[in-house]
Amino acid sequence: SDTDFPSSCEALDHPNGLLAAGGGLSVERLLSGYHRGFFPWYQAPQPVLWWTPDPRSVLFPGDLHISRSLRKTLRSNVFHLGVDRHFLQVMRECARVRREGIGTWIDDNMLAAYWQLHRLGFARSVEVMDETGTLVGGLYGVSLGRVFFGESMFSAASDASKVALVALVDILHRGGFHMIDC
Repeated sequence: SDTDFPSSCEALDHPNGLLAAGGGLSVERLLSGYHRGFFPWYQAPQPVLWWTPDPRSVLFPGDLHISRSLRKTLRSNVFHLGVDRHFLQVMRECARVRREGIGTWIDDNMLAAYWQLHRLGFARSVEVMDETGTLVGGLYGVSLGRVFFGESMFSAASDASKVALVALVDILHRGGFHMIDC
C-alpha cells in the first residue's frame, strides 16, 4: 500500500541511515515515514530515498544556546516574524541553488507534497522579513505530536535563518514540544 515500509527495518551504515528506495511522496507515506523516524531525501533522477541516520541530530527546545551577538540582533528588532504566511515561498527559497552551484533535493514533487502537508496542518514554516516586508529568511518542517522535523532553512540576510530558528524554538518550547529532529 501507499504507507508500507518494511516492518523490521535495519538502516545501512554506508551511506549512514539509508533505509529504502522508491515509493511516492503521498501524504500518507510521508506521515507514515515521519511517524517511524524516516524522511525522504533524494535528488532527481534518483528514486525517493528514505533515511534514518544514526546518530540523529536533535535539538531540545529548552537547551538552545543563543550567542551574545545573536541576542543583540534579536533585540535590534530589524526583523519581523511570521508563521505559516509564506510557506510555499520559504520552500522555494530553500530550493534555490546555492552560491557554490550545488543543487538541491527540493524539486517540484517535494514542493507539491509538502504544500499538501501544509494545507493539512502538518508542515509549518517560520518566516523572517526585513523592514520592507521582504522575506529574507525562514525554515520549514513537519510537526507531528510533540516533535518537529526540520527540513530546510535559508537566509538572504545575516542572521535571518538563526532568528527563524530561535523563533521556532520559542514556539515549540511554549507548546510543550519535546524535540526538533534536525
